Amino acid sequence: MKKYIIAAAMAAGLSFGSAAMAQTKPTIAVIVKDTTSFYWQTVLAGARKAGRDLGVDVVALGAQSESDATAQIDILEKAVASNPVAIVIAPAQFTALGKPIDEAAMKVKIIGTDSAADTKSMTSLLATDDVNAGRMAADALAVAITKSYADTEGDVAMISSMPGVASLDQRAEGFKETLAAKYRALAIVADKVADGDAATIATIMKDLIAADDDLRGVFVSDPIAASAVAKVVSEKDTHDLINIIGVGMDKNLVTLLQNDQIAGIVAEDPFRMGYDGVKTALAAAKGEQVSGHIDTGAILFTKANLNSAQAHELLEPKVK
Repeated sequence: MKKYIIAAAMAAGLSFGSAAMAQTKPTIAVIVKDTTSFYWQTVLAGARKAGRDLGVDVVALGAQSESDATAQIDILEKAVASNPVAIVIAPAQFTALGKPIDEAAMKVKIIGTDSAADTKSMTSLLATDDVNAGRMAADALAVAITKSYADTEGDVAMISSMPGVASLDQRAEGFKETLAAKYRALAIVADKVADGDAATIATIMKDLIAADDDLRGVFVSDPIAASAVAKVVSEKDTHDLINIIGVGMDKNLVTLLQNDQIAGIVAEDPFRMGYDGVKTALAAAKGEQVSGHIDTGAILFTKANLNSAQAHELLEPKVK
């Protein structure tokens, strides 16, 4: 049985054409990757806030697994059939969502958020500059290793939780680019991609620890991988220090950071993604000119700045 959530208004196939837009609130469908995760709930919180501020009915939709492209395609098709004025979507997979978005864009404005897809049909894409997030992670890992070992050299590894996700691939690209340009004494000895399962990621990390006594750092490009890797490192029976830098922001990662189990987090701003996604979608639906790409930014959090106002804003949004 497919696991996804379709709002009653969408399932009923209500029609919201341009004529209705002048008389009633316009409807914008917002499709996220996983309605059960804190990150995507925060995206939806931003979208709902924009809906209240701008007079838009926001219909929140999504699968219950970030890797379930099939479910997301089905949701997208049903959303298009209900005739919203625009759709905001965070593509679950780069390749799989390309053609469905092309087809959807023939009928309604499509605004992408968080991740790209294999399409040129999106009116705009709002996302963190993931290549730059990878660069930030490389700098942060180099600083952490230097602090631990008094030099910036040794072996490092990269682990991504799943293949075919553009944002994760771009983070890896930025990380490798920066190490090659600025930290040549840090050698990438492993570049691993798992299958979305935390147990698989844990096995990869255990194998890396067993195979390399000089492993000093790990870059993990998403929260799933960061949590799994941190658990393995905390349970190892050797006393060498392996620094971990992750990308993403959730309460578990913050706990790991507070407990010195990871060295830093390059955090996105999911609330802004949701808010600006609806704002941009409404403007596009009205025929206004919008930017083809909007960078929603990123910030590095370490234990030193974890109690800042900015950290609290990201970690404690009103998600309802």
